[in-house]
Amino acid sequence: MQLKSLTFKGGVHPPHHKHYTEHLPLKKAEVPKLVIIPLQQHIGAPCDPLVQVGDEVKLGQKIGEPKGFVSAPIHSSVSGRVAAIEKRPHPGGGLVLSVVIESDGLDSLDESIKPRGNLENLTAEDIKNIMREAGLVGMGGATFPTQVKFSPPADKPIDTVILNGAECEPYLTADHRLMLENAGDVVLGLKAMMKAVNVKKGYIAIENNKPDAIKAIAEAVQGEGDIEVVSLKTKYPQGAEKQLIKACTGREVPSGGLPMDCGVIVNNVGTSAALGNAIKTGMPLVERIVTITGSGVKEPQNLVVRIGTPFADVIEQCGGLADNVGKVIQGGPMMGIAQYTTEVPVIKGTSGILVLKEEDLGLKPEIACIKCARCVDACPIGLLPTKLEGFAQKGMLQEADEYHVIDCIECGSCSFICPAKRPLVERIRLAKAQVMAEKRKAKQ
Repeated sequence: MQLKSLTFKGGVHPPHHKHYTEHLPLKKAEVPKLVIIPLQQHIGAPCDPLVQVGDEVKLGQKIGEPKGFVSAPIHSSVSGRVAAIEKRPHPGGGLVLSVVIESDGLDSLDESIKPRGNLENLTAEDIKNIMREAGLVGMGGATFPTQVKFSPPADKPIDTVILNGAECEPYLTADHRLMLENAGDVVLGLKAMMKAVNVKKGYIAIENNKPDAIKAIAEAVQGEGDIEVVSLKTKYPQGAEKQLIKACTGREVPSGGLPMDCGVIVNNVGTSAALGNAIKTGMPLVERIVTITGSGVKEPQNLVVRIGTPFADVIEQCGGLADNVGKVIQGGPMMGIAQYTTEVPVIKGTSGILVLKEEDLGLKPEIACIKCARCVDACPIGLLPTKLEGFAQKGMLQEADEYHVIDCIECGSCSFICPAKRPLVERIRLAKAQVMAEKRKAKQ
């Protein structure tokens, strides 16, 4: 096997800060006494509850049924009693209808959970059904329902599947440890994904600051002639879909398009491992690896956490909060979402819980743009962030649309590199949302 070393134009080099957890092996978190399971943990339609207050549920039991095609079912991560079905704070923002379950500590398994047999005996439809019934979504943070990705229109033929093992966000090491400790499930999941869309080419793309992960995955794919391990230069946002596709295949996703428009499906290594596990054991997505890290937590760790566990419980298992905590973030510092409470639950897209002290926030006052064009050089999509910010501030949505605001991937490279400390990505994100809303309204 010959490793490539590829990248994309643009991007930035934020400090890694992965030293907190990159050498710490995975540990199982304690079974929570209470879980809060939102009925929307994915892009698309929320789920309808299948249980009522007072019902007894089992580990792995389906408790939320999707309302639409672009959705994914929700399962109980513990056995116990449904204590409430009510709106609770969600780490993505706002209040979301959630099933609150008091654990009985027994982890009694739902009778429907059984191994799905050998991959060789499964059809493409079998694999897509497993994806759906296991509630699989993109576990890198985007949470797009997996079975939808693998059901492209007939006029969008797929010839390549790429697994994203870049993990380019600072601080986060969940995918790194997964590839080191569970490479077999990652590869099994990729083989299943390839079979689901009948493709003969698969890539597993990993940044070159993880040589041990590259080695572990390379060993796991020995003898798999259709799968190539790709070493990527360490740069942010190397793990973004469009940048991965460009680096691995040389193809460009058209403006306003999706990866399937150039024959590619991209998935996170965590999603692939969850699919491999679902095939081997029948277990749906009820837990995930979470990196709990940063200067504001006493004992950073990589924990395998049940979906629905409150952030406060997870942080407590890591020694609790340090003094002078300034911010708690779901995800990484570049694209993560700051939280106003630690009572929000871990969801399928929670790759990390980042806790920072006040002195590490680096907050500085915003000043006028100095026209240095660093944001233009850094933009991995080739946009003009300073121009788009101006349109956003003035409410000039038509001009923002003409300058391709909807192609922004909201990576935050522009805000990071800006010496004037202007919140470019926040303003561009708002304009993008408004433009997309206007387009939806026009279609209707």
